[in-house]
Amino acid sequence: MPTALAGVLAGVCVVTAGCGAPAGGAPADSGAPATSSATPGTAGTPSVPPGVTLSQVQTGDGSIVTVAAFHGPVQYVLHNGSQDPGPGYEKFVHAGPAVSAAERPRLLAAFNGGFLLRSRAGGYAQEGHVFRSLRHGLASLVIDRSGHARIGVWGVTVPTPGMSIYSVRQNLWPLVLNGKRTPETDKWWRWGGTVGHVEYTARSAIGQNAAGDLLYAASMSTTPTDLADALAGRGARIAMELDINPEWVQLDTASAPGAVLSAAIPRQARPASQYLAGWTRDFIAVLAPATGTRTTSQPSG
Repeated sequence: MPTALAGVLAGVCVVTAGCGAPAGGAPADSGAPATSSATPGTAGTPSVPPGVTLSQVQTGDGSIVTVAAFHGPVQYVLHNGSQDPGPGYEKFVHAGPAVSAAERPRLLAAFNGGFLLRSRAGGYAQEGHVFRSLRHGLASLVIDRSGHARIGVWGVTVPTPGMSIYSVRQNLWPLVLNGKRTPETDKWWRWGGTVGHVEYTARSAIGQNAAGDLLYAASMSTTPTDLADALAGRGARIAMELDINPEWVQLDTASAPGAVLSAAIPRQARPASQYLAGWTRDFIAVLAPATGTRTTSQPSG
């Protein structure tokens, strides 16, 4: 039985001297996007239309990292996977294992979530219900009730006072803080068990720039250091790793809301239609605002 998110938030330490350092030795630095005229999760100017921009970064060791920048007044929805978090939670949430018919005309992209919940890499909350306890000091993708997103360190930079939290996906400690990769990225074995216990494998991450835009990065053969450098190089002030290994890393994007999806990561294992058909693991859908939805230029939280 999940717990109510409101009760969890009542005891969270927010940006105080008593909060301490994040787990894994990462500094207790804010890493948060600077306050701008745009709502977190939207581009720096409200006039920018919702969309996705793809680019590729070649890192120093030759890895090719795909970076997707989500811009404009986009909205984010955390979806429950059919196996993880699983059917035991289906009755508590609306966003299930597949993109819904209502979401499809607005869909701009969809990408993978984090590790299996049993891996204890962090907590999970969806639509006001906590499925796994949210842990102090871990990197967290926080989505509010309007669909805006922010990445922060739980109990240190998020949640902020008055923040209307709807869903939270945690996964380990930060890859990037204050625009620089953290020392932990050099210890690749600390960033999840890889198939064959190899350093180079499929990996993914999500970051946020100073304007509040989210940046997704992934490659089918890379390291935590490469992901951090690619995101920081594209302007991410803070970033966190998402899922790893070939079966689970996937990004699908559309040229316009509701258009045909394309698999965006070269050699990704899953087809572009996977999140439409349904998937076993949690994922995040990126949506254009519904017709008639009013957006705000004020920062949330």
